[in-house]
Parts: sequence; structure tokens; C-alpha cells
Amino acid sequence: MSAETFRDEWGIPHLRADNAEELAFLQGFNAATDRSWQIEMERWRSEGRTAEQLGADGLEWDRFARRSRLDDTARRCFTSLDAATRGWCSAYVDGVNHALGSGVRDAPEFRDTDTAPAPWEPWTPLGVFLVHHILFGTFPNKLWRAHVTQTLGAGAVDLFSIEAPVWAGSNAWAAAGSMTQSGYPLIAGDPHRLMELPGVYQQVRLACPEFDVVGLAFPGVPGIPHFGHTGTVAWAVTNAMADYQDLYSEQLRREGHVVLALGPDGARPVLAQHEETILVRGSAAETVEVIETERGPVISGGVDGGALSLRTPARVAGTLGFEALLPLLRSRSAADVETALEAWVEPVNCVLVADSDGGTRQLIAGKVPVRSRENRVRPVPAWSTEHQWTGGWEDLPRTPVSALAVNANDRDSGGGDRLGLEFAPAHRARRIRQLLEEGGTGLDTAYMERIHMDSLLGSWPVFRALLQGLTSRPETDPLSGTATLSETALAFRARLLEWDGHMHAESGDAAAFAAWRSALVLALAGSPALNRPGAAHSYAPLFAPWLNPVARVGFALETILAKGPSYGIDVMESASRALEETAAAAPSGTWGASHTVLPLHALADHGTGGAASVPAVPLTQLSGDTACVLSTESLPGLTDRSFRGPVARYVWDLENRANSRWVVPFGASGLPENPHFASQLPVWAAGDLIPVITDWEQLTKENHDPR
Repeated sequence: MSAETFRDEWGIPHLRADNAEELAFLQGFNAATDRSWQIEMERWRSEGRTAEQLGADGLEWDRFARRSRLDDTARRCFTSLDAATRGWCSAYVDGVNHALGSGVRDAPEFRDTDTAPAPWEPWTPLGVFLVHHILFGTFPNKLWRAHVTQTLGAGAVDLFSIEAPVWAGSNAWAAAGSMTQSGYPLIAGDPHRLMELPGVYQQVRLACPEFDVVGLAFPGVPGIPHFGHTGTVAWAVTNAMADYQDLYSEQLRREGHVVLALGPDGARPVLAQHEETILVRGSAAETVEVIETERGPVISGGVDGGALSLRTPARVAGTLGFEALLPLLRSRSAADVETALEAWVEPVNCVLVADSDGGTRQLIAGKVPVRSRENRVRPVPAWSTEHQWTGGWEDLPRTPVSALAVNANDRDSGGGDRLGLEFAPAHRARRIRQLLEEGGTGLDTAYMERIHMDSLLGSWPVFRALLQGLTSRPETDPLSGTATLSETALAFRARLLEWDGHMHAESGDAAAFAAWRSALVLALAGSPALNRPGAAHSYAPLFAPWLNPVARVGFALETILAKGPSYGIDVMESASRALEETAAAAPSGTWGASHTVLPLHALADHGTGGAASVPAVPLTQLSGDTACVLSTESLPGLTDRSFRGPVARYVWDLENRANSRWVVPFGASGLPENPHFASQLPVWAAGDLIPVITDWEQLTKENHDPR
């Protein structure tokens, strides 16, 4: 068997082998060399062993991983795989372990933290995939709604029931051949996730006699699940925002050594009950009780009260959808991709797919359980018959695309009320469609590429209307009764009203707007009607990002501006006060001066000695913001920095794959000393893409044999 690794000028691996299993071995070997620290960190997370390796800062995650049974779910899903997929995944793990035995699994983070990689289990890739996606769904939002109900009342949930769930910014768009210059379809887009360093996606090419695919892989996971081009068919995904995870309020009691859970048929012994020991580096070990009811693992609270169980399709069905991965690589047509994704489970994705014969399709892939709509809102009683899953799955839409299709986490593309509760505002979807329509029937890769960088703030008309309505001060002049805004505030207001709404990095007006918006968020969050969600709650600190009241006001700002008065919120007073405060502060500088990349490295969350050695990247100024097509998210009222944004950009050309282009925020390598650790950062920041190389003669062969 021969297996060869080639690199292009950007260090991107092009892997070639004699068959699919040998290629999986090579992909695992490559991931273990290029991304050694990254994949081992994800492995520790999947097994709930970060505290053992890095200290007590890892306990919050480890408690959750153990209680939610991530590793057990990975084992269960691996066992249920068909023989071919199981062998293929095992070959990938063999490659990871061969890299360890060959002494090439080196990374400075291991040296800095005095840790070391260890052999993987056959199911470890499934655990890594779970780590990436267990918090990607909707259940943390249900904790927030439960907290709002407790602090403000059930009616206030609608105030925060935003068309903007926490962190949604992905885009994908397709043009059928009828709309392109070449007559062949084009697909483009950009997934949005946390700006992890190294990046969550790895550009890779996988080639053997059966297939030759370029795409974006998850380091530690075989194949190319989300974004790929086989030469004759290409696909791309966005989060469908479907609601497929449920939380159940459990009533538990202990009778002797047995824990009973109250269900629709009365109190019954739980399915699993045992203790696990979490080793903690530098501290005493901790014991955590793991309980699983007939609904799912208990992730919060326990026998003493407040127990919440988590029910997910993967745990219930015993499959993650890895059965789709090999068929995806072997796909030759849009119909092949659609058939492959029938096996997909979670996360639930909107998919755009097109082939070189002109077939272009839009579909939703995954499993959404059939159950009560109330399950989507907040935790529901475990003992209630009406809130149980029926055992069926929702039918998911699949439609041909004759001209244009846009997916941007929006309600229209995500299946609407039948599949979800909250979706992203339609701003991005509308703007992308507008730009595509302006291109007429002459769309090409260059035009598709430019759409990525559009920085028009979709929510600007809402804020502009608010500014136009500001005519009185927060306190009325007792003599005239109609005192106007101060001269300073009026001048600042006039400046904002003249702004074009584009969040350009070099724009001072965009920075001024952002400063006023942050002041507005803080004013609203501190108002008597909204400050109570800041009260203490019983949920683990792990869920703090979903429970931060200032962040939540920022995300729901458009809804609060529209509905706030009916809840007793004086929106105009808050907006006026924020305008006065911001004008008095006389903000200067550009948006890019404060809106910079905030790369997240795993060591930064841990107090080990290695934390001081987190790899540095250049301070990079960004255009865009939340509600722009270029959705480089900030948190108004908390920070202008962007810790979440486009973790890749791509344009797939179905006329000729060599015309396709892509980029990631940092680089191909996870090794800080490698020249390609962050070599793509300036290209990414400028909005440019790099070529997808398909000619083997343009590549450089590496001189090692992984066997």
C-alpha cells in the first residue's frame, strides 16, 4: 500500500492512498501531526479529563462531560456503525496512534503544560465530534428562558424570544447554472463559530481511486462532513436552528441504593446510576454522581432537587450520523449527497448542494423529534405524558433550486415553526439575496467572493428610526416641559443619522454608533424592568455565556426596542440617556481599533504554567459585526472584540473545481513555529481567498512514509 502526503504553497495537506481505509489512516496520521495539541485537547474534553491534565479550571467542563455521558454516547454510536464505516473510523484512529508511536505527535503546548498525548480509542473521533456540537444546539437557551420565567415571569420570555438566538452568523448561498456566467452552478458561504486557535476547520484533500475530495475537516474526525467538493458535486451547510434537544425537570428520590425518577408511568429506577472520579491536577480528586433517567442523562441538579435531564437524538437513536461520511466522499451527484445525508442525525443542518450536471438542491439534514411545541421553550415535566417524544422524526424539506438559494440561519431556510423556535433575523439572508439579484445572470466566482465582505448593518434602519424619534431629554425641563436634547447630543445624533450604516473597520462613524449601541444596551439592562435576570441562578458556570443578562439584552435589542414599551420599559429614555452619555464621552477612533480578532486558545482558560505560552497572532482589525453578512460578532455592552466569526470562507465552482477558492482565519498548521500557523490571517482579514489547488504537479511531496 502506498500513502503519500503533498502540500501546496499554503501548507494545506493533499493526501493520496490506494483505498479509502488507507486514506483514513493517512488522514488520522496527518491530523495527529499537524494538529496534535488541538485534537488531544478535544479528546480530553470528550472523556471529561481536562482537569486531570490541566488543573481545576477544567472541572466545570469535566462535570458536564461526565454527567451528560459524552464518552459513553460516543462508544454507543461507534458500536452501532455498519462494519464498513466502523473499519474506516478505526483506520483513522490507527493513523493517529501510529503518529504517536512514530514520535511525531509533538507540540509546544505539551511541553509547556508537562502533558503528553496518549493512544486513542476507536470511538474517540465520535467523542471529538460530540464536543464540538453538544452545546451547538438549543438546550442552553432553555435554561435562559427558565431563568427569565423565574425572575420576570413567563410573559417576559417573549421579550427575549428573539429572531437572534445566541451566536448565529453562518451564511451559504447557491446560484443555479441559469444565473451564472459559465452556465454551471456556484456555491459559496462561510461557517461562523468560535475563533479557535488553531482553527476548528482544517483544509484538506482526500484522494484515492474511489474519490478525490477537497474540503474542510474537523481535526480528529475522519472525512469531510460539512463542506466539500468531489469534482462533480459540492455541498455546504449552515445551522438550521432546529430544536432537537430537550430538557426535562426530573423528580428524583433515593430509596436505599436505588434512585427513582418520576415518569409518566410513575416512579421507576433510573437507567444508570454510578459515581465517577475526576482526577484534578494539583488538587484533590472529585467524585461526581452520574444519573440517567428514561429521558436522558441528568446534567444539572440531582436527587436533592433541581434535576434536569438532557434528551438528544444521538443518545436516543444510538447514532450521530457518521454512516453518511463515506457516502458523502463517494458522491458524484446532488442526488448522491441527498441520499448520503438521509443517515445524518445531529446537528441539524441546512444543506446546499449542486453538481456539474446542473442539479442544485436545498435540504435540511438531521433528526428533529416529534413532540409538544412547549418542549422547545423551556424545561418540561418529566412525568407529563404530553411532553414525551413520540418515537417519530419530523419530515424535513427538500427542494430543487432553479435560480438562487440563501441560507443564513433564518426562519425561511430553517423550516420555520415546524422545526424550530428562534432563528437569526432575516437581515443577512435578505442582503445576500439582494446582492445576488444585483449580479443578474452573470454571477462568477469573483462576484460570489465579494459578497462575503459586505458590511452593511442589517439592523441599522431600526436604530436610525430610534434616533430620529429622540427629541426630548431624559428629564423634562420644569419651566418649558419640552426641553430638547443637549447641543452636544444633538450634534452627535446628527452625525449618526448621516452615517451610511456600513461597519467598515476604518469608519469613525461606525465606532461612534457602536459606542452608543453599547451604552443603550447597558441602560436597558439596568432598567428596573430588565435588571432582575441578573439575579443568582442554580445553573453551572459552564452555562454563563447563555445566562449573561447584558449579552442577552444585546442579542434581543431589536425585539426589546419594539416590544419594550408594552412591558413597561422606557425605550426612549434609555436611548436618550445613552446618547447623552456617549456624546459627552466624545468617542474617537475607528471601528477597527476596537473591533479586533479575539483568538481563543484552550490554554487561555486554564491557570497552568502553559497559559503564558498561548501562541500570539497579530492584532487584526475587522470590518463587519453582528447583523452584517460579514458577521464578525461583538457583544454590545460587553466588548467590541470578535471572538466568533467566519472560521472559513469558500466558493465552490461546479464548472471546474480548480476555479474554486477558500481561506481560513489562521493557517494549515497547529504548530506555532510552523510558517503556516497563521499564514492565511492577512488574506482572511482582507477578504481575499486562496486557490484550491487540484494539479498534483503543483504540490510538494513530503519525504516521510507514515507506515
